[in-house]
Amino acid sequence: MQSEVIRILMIKDSPEESRLIKEELKDAHGGKFELECADRLSKGLECIEKGNIDVVLLDLSLPDSQGFETFAKAYACSPWVPIVVLSGNNDESQAVKTVQAGAQDYLIKGEMDINVMVRSMYYAIERHRTMDGLRSMVFIDKLTGLYNRRGLFVLAEQQLIVANRTKRGLFVIYIDLDGMKMINDTMGHQEGDNALIDSAGILRKTFRKSDIIARIGGDEFVVVVIETQKENDEIIKARMEKVLKEHNAGKDGSYKLSMSVGITDYDPENPTSFEELLKHADILMYEQKEASGKP
Repeated sequence: MQSEVIRILMIKDSPEESRLIKEELKDAHGGKFELECADRLSKGLECIEKGNIDVVLLDLSLPDSQGFETFAKAYACSPWVPIVVLSGNNDESQAVKTVQAGAQDYLIKGEMDINVMVRSMYYAIERHRTMDGLRSMVFIDKLTGLYNRRGLFVLAEQQLIVANRTKRGLFVIYIDLDGMKMINDTMGHQEGDNALIDSAGILRKTFRKSDIIARIGGDEFVVVVIETQKENDEIIKARMEKVLKEHNAGKDGSYKLSMSVGITDYDPENPTSFEELLKHADILMYEQKEASGKP
């Protein structure tokens, strides 16, 4: 891995310190690192959403977020990217809490040099890759590449914890692929598998990388939409319908894909279990399916 170029995102409210770290990285390690900087958590999250980041260096003290909540928000947005925390607070309990919540390392500013930082980043990336491999064996649906039911429950429970801490809600969306029996019976199970793979692709195009997308069995999918201030159920449904329509318009074949959808929201002020959220979304999905007369 050390022959690869490592793409770093530093979220830190100090242009001077960011410049010095960039120069130190270049002086000590040449072109092995590409460093992108953001001076606000909101800007950093936008950079993460764009992808192409290997590791995040995250300062917990930012103009728009402070302390542990800074990490909680970043981790909720980017569980697939390793995060190394930078803090001026030499508080062992906060360090343990942050690592337990998913940080790969917790470095104290003023007690490290550039070599310590580099070593920490390399270890963080390798640990994260190892964990990704293990998660893929246990939590990934082999046909679609989405999370399976087990992966959904593990990640959704983590997001409920984050939602309770940050007081920001989320949506749970239950989706059923209409007409699956007809596809299997008339065109064969291989075409049925293709329909499931196409459905997974539609959901990936509809939702963000930070959202949790799962196939929980048969022709049923679930999505957990994170950070929902700018979302509502009508916006989500409209976006899904747009992507589905675009897919069907470009598809040559004897059938068009159709989905029944049930959406429920989680309010951290009135907490409930993920299982209850899932059950409610399932009920709403079947109500829509029956109202539309879909098979």
